[in-house]
Amino acid sequence: MPLPDFLTIGAPKAGTTALHAALARHPGLFLSPVKEPKFFLTDGPPPTRGGPGDAQTYREHIWRREDYEALFGAAPPGALTGESTPFYLYDPAAQRRLHAAVPEARLIVVLRDPVERAHSNWTHLWSAGLEPVGDMVRACGEEEQRIRAGWAPFWHYLGLGRYGEQLAHLFTLFPREQVLVFRYRDLVDRPADTLDRICRFLGVETGVVTEVPRENVTAHPEPTRGHRLLSRALRTGAAVGRFLPGRLSGALTDPLERRLQQRARSRQPLTWEQREQLIGYFAQDVALLQKVTGEDFSDWLRPRERSGGLVGTRPVGQRQARNGRPQA
Repeated sequence: MPLPDFLTIGAPKAGTTALHAALARHPGLFLSPVKEPKFFLTDGPPPTRGGPGDAQTYREHIWRREDYEALFGAAPPGALTGESTPFYLYDPAAQRRLHAAVPEARLIVVLRDPVERAHSNWTHLWSAGLEPVGDMVRACGEEEQRIRAGWAPFWHYLGLGRYGEQLAHLFTLFPREQVLVFRYRDLVDRPADTLDRICRFLGVETGVVTEVPRENVTAHPEPTRGHRLLSRALRTGAAVGRFLPGRLSGALTDPLERRLQQRARSRQPLTWEQREQLIGYFAQDVALLQKVTGEDFSDWLRPRERSGGLVGTRPVGQRQARNGRPQA
């Protein structure tokens, strides 16, 4: 069976779930039924340990070649096949595996203001009850320690936003004409134009898909005593759950997560003081990104006119992805 013709490879919390859902509506494209298989992240079985909730997510990796190829088995004749794993951009080894397997693949990269991306990432895990630190800036300060402890990439709030380094490495493997880079805000502000741009890049008909659905919208539970108690119980359940079959593990944690996110408000903007504490980490990489792409990203180093909760409240009945993996 063939491997995918195109992949959305980055970045996490930059609209890739919604983009996957939008492109799946195009009759000339076939998107994998599992949005985020993570096949190229390992050479074999994924790890079995990590941060809170990581073990359950690792179980869901599609790492066997035959299982990965089967994701595209139902594609109609002539349709281009694709998948969306936004961690491929971050991982140089994944980039090399991808190039070795499908060197002709077209790659889609969505870039989001790295401080905004980090904040959305932290809020996602806080909302899920997995993030134990209730202050986003302080949680970022623990990143190196978490990496040394083997926590999964979704916990790398700052590292995931160093796009200059990531693209510089990617362009040593893939020619630039095979890589489409655009901003997350293009999806938010100009969805029809952005989808047409992607379709032209892939070589399929434009004007067919014009809207990006609201998918994987992050809620923001208040840091109440109830939130702390439920989160602690959820993390305990996740720790115990790694020794149980998948369905039993979910039975422990899913009801707690639903309780956590009831009546949660939209993600709240960072203050300038918070933003200022993190901008310095990205300044050098933003300069590299501008050099690599030839585009201006200097607005990422200034206060934001708009931030947080860009897509509004979560649609009724929708659930947030778990550690970067969409809920069933």
